[in-house]
Amino acid sequence: MIAQAVAGDGVAFGRLVQRHQDRLYNALLRFTGSAEDAQDAAQEAFVQAYVKLDRFRSDASFYTWLYRIAMNRAISAGRKRRERVSLDAAGLAGGAGAVGGRPVDGGGPVCDAPPDAGAIAAERVQSVHAAIARLAEDQRQVLVLRELEGMDYRQIAEVIGAPIGTVRSRLSRARAQLREALAPLELEGS
Repeated sequence: MIAQAVAGDGVAFGRLVQRHQDRLYNALLRFTGSAEDAQDAAQEAFVQAYVKLDRFRSDASFYTWLYRIAMNRAISAGRKRRERVSLDAAGLAGGAGAVGGRPVDGGGPVCDAPPDAGAIAAERVQSVHAAIARLAEDQRQVLVLRELEGMDYRQIAEVIGAPIGTVRSRLSRARAQLREALAPLELEGS
């Protein structure tokens, strides 16, 4: 299968992924203690393995080589996590009506609004900040870079040192978790 995958057979590589993904995930889960970190490291390892498959030497087993890649990714992610600045320290959890010092609603008073509209808006903003803060650090980072900094996927990938596919998956998970966390706010607004 490895020779077929090196020759460009995507189906063969898919079979390699299926064969090793559960074992790799479980090993990473034990190492990181986090399902999300293990999933991200495994995903990144498979992407790296695919990109560098032509460098695989058959003097080691494919799993050992893959595991080394995954562990390096997990360790690197752990270091990055410790070095990053939290959202609060970065000013992204600024005042109740601002994100990063910018007004959330575009500023300006709302005409004909009920007297408690400001308090309701402030509560909603606090709920959004709390939901963002509860995201995994890697998801929070890509969400902030994309939605608040306006970076494209390629730029985010360069900043965090991860493949674009990983950026997309993290962003997708972050958005899904935010939707779930903020669903009660939508019901209140109806």
